[in-house]
Amino acid sequence: MNLISIQNTLNFIESNYNKQIRVKDLENVSFYSYRNIQRIFKYSCNETIGSYQVRLRMENAYKLILYTRERLSQIAHEVGFESLPAFSKAFKKHFGIAPGKAKQRKELLLKKITVTPTLSENAIKPKIVFLPAVKVFYQRTITDYVNEDIELLWEKFSAHGFPENDAAYFGVIADEQLITEKIKCRYDACCTVQPLHKKLPAKNILGGRYAQFIHRGSYDSIEDTYKSIYSGWILDCKLEFSNSPIIEQYIDHSGNTDSERNYTTAILLPLKS
Repeated sequence: MNLISIQNTLNFIESNYNKQIRVKDLENVSFYSYRNIQRIFKYSCNETIGSYQVRLRMENAYKLILYTRERLSQIAHEVGFESLPAFSKAFKKHFGIAPGKAKQRKELLLKKITVTPTLSENAIKPKIVFLPAVKVFYQRTITDYVNEDIELLWEKFSAHGFPENDAAYFGVIADEQLITEKIKCRYDACCTVQPLHKKLPAKNILGGRYAQFIHRGSYDSIEDTYKSIYSGWILDCKLEFSNSPIIEQYIDHSGNTDSERNYTTAILLPLKS
C-alpha cells in the first residue's frame, strides 16, 4: 500500500469535495485502478470514497451555517447541490436536523464550546492579515484535537529530520469539533520543506484573509485561547468565516526558542473573500 497515493487521493477529494469527481481523475492522482483505490481507501479510512465526499459536503455546509450569514440556497450551491430540496434532504439524513433549524440553533451550539462566557470588554481581539498560499509537506493524525495526540504526531513528524533554516511550521485543523465525529477529526502537521529522511505528501495551504489571534506560552493552555475566541469575540463580530481549515502558524517553537514561555502561535481563522 502506497501511503502517499492515499494521501494524494484524500487531498484531491478534499480540494474538490463540492464537484463531480470522475473515475479517471482518481486513477490519475492515485496511480491505482478505480477498483483498487476504492478497496485501499475503504481499508485505510474505514469509509468509501463516496461517503467521504458526502460527509465533507455536509460538514462544510454546517460550517457555513455556523459562521456566515449566507442563505441556505447559497450554501447548498456552494457545497455542490443543484437544488435546496436535495441539500435539505441530505443534510437532515446526515445530521438528523433540518438545515433551517440548525441555522436557528447556531448560537446555542457555539456556546457549548465554553463553560463561562467572556465579557466583551475582556474578549481577545484579532488582527486581520493576508496569508499567501504556501506549499507544505505534511503528516496527518485523526484526533479529537487532544493535545497529547498532536504532540505525539509532532514527535514523529520532527523525527523525519528537517533543515534548521528556511523552514516554517503549520498545523492544519481541518474539522469543526462541534460538527465532525470525534473519531474522524483531521489534524495535519506541516512544514514548508521536505524532510531529509522521509518523502512526505505535499499540498497547498490556501491563501487569503484570516483573523489572526496570538497565543503565547505552552500549547497546554492553547485551548483557553480558543475558548476566549469562541465565547467572546466570535459571537459578536460582524465578519463572516469561510469553511476552510483553521491554521496554526508556529512562529516561536521548540526549534528556535529554549523556553515554552516564549512560544508564539498565530491562530488563523479563515474569512470569506
